[in-house]
Amino acid sequence: MASSGEEPRSGSPGRAGTGTEPSPTADAAQLDAAEDFEVLEEEEEEEEDLSELPPLEDVGRPPAPPREDAQPSEQGGGEAAEDPQEWLDVLGSGLLKKKTLVPGQGVDTRPRKGQDVTVRLKATLEDGSVVEENPALTFTLGDCDVLQALDLCAQLLEMGETALIVSDAKYCYGAQGRSPDVPPNAALTLEVELLGARDAPDLELLSGKEKIELANRKRERGNFFYQQADYVLAINSYDIALKVIGSSSKVDFSPDEEAELLDVKVKCLNNLAASQLKLDHYEAALKSCNLVLEHQPGNIKALFRKGKVLAQQGEYREAIPILKAALKLEPSNKTIHAELSKLVKKHADQKNVETEMYRKMLGNPRAAGAPGKCKDKLPWSIPWKWLFGATAIALGGVALSVVIAARN
Repeated sequence: MASSGEEPRSGSPGRAGTGTEPSPTADAAQLDAAEDFEVLEEEEEEEEDLSELPPLEDVGRPPAPPREDAQPSEQGGGEAAEDPQEWLDVLGSGLLKKKTLVPGQGVDTRPRKGQDVTVRLKATLEDGSVVEENPALTFTLGDCDVLQALDLCAQLLEMGETALIVSDAKYCYGAQGRSPDVPPNAALTLEVELLGARDAPDLELLSGKEKIELANRKRERGNFFYQQADYVLAINSYDIALKVIGSSSKVDFSPDEEAELLDVKVKCLNNLAASQLKLDHYEAALKSCNLVLEHQPGNIKALFRKGKVLAQQGEYREAIPILKAALKLEPSNKTIHAELSKLVKKHADQKNVETEMYRKMLGNPRAAGAPGKCKDKLPWSIPWKWLFGATAIALGGVALSVVIAARN
């Protein structure tokens, strides 16, 4: 079912698996109330690169140290058996650890990225408070549809395995937490059992309703990451939603379904532009805004953000008419008024600086005009070059007359 919210808004997800949006306020009817439309100058936390994780087949479990009270095995030559309780440092940083409680059916049964997996989940705080219980949570592996801690560790689970996952807040709800049950910067312990894994449905065979629901789930997850100020993952979720919408289909959609898909696409592009602006990715944000305006030339959010992008690039001359167009569509909007006033002032300052620079480059025009004024004061003056020429002609004429007279 399509969500009525067009923009990422402050709020908290309803559960670990999905991010739900609160109802919009009156002020957010056209422009996002939570989004102040200012590019925040804050230090982004360095994202940990997970792309270099070893292939899942190569992730082994280190051998368990021998117990002091263990008796030598009569048949095993004194070798210690593998301890199923051994912790695995998933990322090598100590921030995400996993240990097996109940062994699974073997490494070959681990799920693959892109598959839809189903798990039994129980999440608790450090004090033992249960904040999440789901007997059958289904999500697409690798799409960050759920907590990062669960998404990363689910790739290491064997079918039927039950594992305990201890995660730093960075891979759960971060510094924002989840109101009211998960405080900020809270570590979580997840008890997870892998129940099943199957290939994701073919996008070409999805009905219009199924495609809309899938795209909206990805978009809402992007909104959750946006609320957590994790704009990189927000962009990832919006991109996935747009790929779902843009995929080819072998199923005919009704006009209403086509219109709803377009509506979801516009929402995703607008939210994508907002996230790209937060990361100062101006060219990408400009492209996202232009794609919105291709479908909806009067979209206020896209016009406003396009003006913001151009302003950030110093293109005040181009930004001002775009913001004026947005203001014409909604004359009472104070946010656009304030931004437009600021840009007009910046543009005036820019023109003054350019004028002064050109004046210095060209020099003082009054100095060049001074000789002209002297000429105006002495209109009767005869140029010396003219006098010299006339004198030379007269002398030449006299000399010629003398020669002719001598010959005669």
